[in-house]
Amino acid sequence: MVYPTLKIGKHQPRFPLIQGGMGVKISGPRRAGAVAKAGGVGTIATVGLAVDSPHYNGRNYFDANELAVKDALAEARAEAPGGILAVNAMVALTDYERHVRAACEGGTDIVISGAGLPLKLPEYTKEFPDVALVPIVSSTKAANLILRRWEKQYGRIPDGFVVETPLHAGGHLGATKLEQVTDPALSLEVVVPELAAFLRDEARLDIPIIAAGGIWDRSDMERAFSLGAKGVQMGTRFACTVEGDASERFKQAYVDAREEDVVIIKSPVGIPGRALKTPFVAKYLEGEVTSKPCIANCLSHCSYRNDRSAFCIAQALVDAYRGDYENGLFFCGDNVVKCTRIETVPEIMKELFGD
Repeated sequence: MVYPTLKIGKHQPRFPLIQGGMGVKISGPRRAGAVAKAGGVGTIATVGLAVDSPHYNGRNYFDANELAVKDALAEARAEAPGGILAVNAMVALTDYERHVRAACEGGTDIVISGAGLPLKLPEYTKEFPDVALVPIVSSTKAANLILRRWEKQYGRIPDGFVVETPLHAGGHLGATKLEQVTDPALSLEVVVPELAAFLRDEARLDIPIIAAGGIWDRSDMERAFSLGAKGVQMGTRFACTVEGDASERFKQAYVDAREEDVVIIKSPVGIPGRALKTPFVAKYLEGEVTSKPCIANCLSHCSYRNDRSAFCIAQALVDAYRGDYENGLFFCGDNVVKCTRIETVPEIMKELFGD
């Protein structure tokens, strides 16, 4: 297999693959370190790291999370001293700036940012010029908006774009409306070539595109590369690995998943998300809203905090991470049905790229 070279800022992984960021703690330091050690980009999701941290006393969530981000990066770096590490930081977080700054101070190589447009990301990272910045977008319009704003205000351009299609991705889907989830105009087949042509012919910039959403095997990668992507991002498959940070019950839920178990919900963030139809999610879809108290005001927009119309997503994700199938929110891509066993990271990398 001939695959492209993926260069993100000053960082070039051995293989053109980024392990997707999944919170809470599904993409933690163990898995990120394993992927980075194997030659990909290992990613730590910064959201909610505090809940399982020795720094957290139940009242200091934001301070504890900042320390937990640095701890997670140090742990992953110890596993992969020469590897490339990224963090995934959600724009929708109340303390988004603190997540980004903590990651930079903790030694991340790349900041990947979505769940909103990261329009101020260069401002938060200006003291760390070697840290590459990669927005997540679902359209050329969003990429162009970020590009123009960054150039005008900060004299900087993105070091890459992750193009995530809501058609197949897991977790928060980047779409603002439910009907956009199935819109073919937001497919990789449409957006990746369109964005590649825009960057090349209009913007005249050499910025790599990383395709995300529905990537599972070598044929998926080859298809993405043929569209103009220089790399791929893979989340769901790496979540179900021996090195994964989640509980064994979380992983088993992936292995047991059937096609009818994968559903779209309206997240408390206010955008669609793809998840397993656990008993908790099934009740939510039927209009029965139950939730535990809010952990912290972690989201800038939260329908649970505002009017109790949803649930505390942080608590539901923590429950999933710990293996509470009855009460957890198990985010996943629609290719979760391809999980038939718990693999190792080296096994996946060997299958994708050979020896």
